[in-house]
Amino acid sequence: MLLFRRFITSSGKLVLAGKDAKSNEELISGVGKNEEVFHTVAPGSPFVNIKATRTNKKDRLESAIFCASKSQDWRNNQSIVKVHRFKGRDIYKGKGMKIGTFGIKKKKTISVGKIQIRRFIREHGT
Repeated sequence: MLLFRRFITSSGKLVLAGKDAKSNEELISGVGKNEEVFHTVAPGSPFVNIKATRTNKKDRLESAIFCASKSQDWRNNQSIVKVHRFKGRDIYKGKGMKIGTFGIKKKKTISVGKIQIRRFIREHGT
C-alpha cells in the first residue's frame, strides 16, 4: 500500500490524498461508493477522499481546500481554485485512460479562495 497525504477534519474525519498518478489510482480503488471525493477542475491535483459516508458541509469545504492547496492551480498562484466534488459511485475508468486519470459522471463545484488556502496551510502545516 502506498502512503497518502492525510489530515483530520475539524469533526474528526480522516481525509486522504494521492501524491502522484500511481497513488491517485490506488486511492480511487479504495473509495466507497458513498464517500466524497475531490479533484480540481484544472488538471494537476491529487484526488482527495473523505473516509466516511456521513460528512457535513465543513468536512467537505476543508477537504476541498486541502485538495486546492496541493494543486498545480494553487502553485501557479491562482486567486480562486475550483474543485469538483463527487461521490465514489460517480467515478469511472474508461478504456485507454492513463494511470491516475478518471472520468466523473456527476459533480458539484466548490470555489476555494487564496485566503482559505493560506489559512489551511498555516493551521495544518501542509
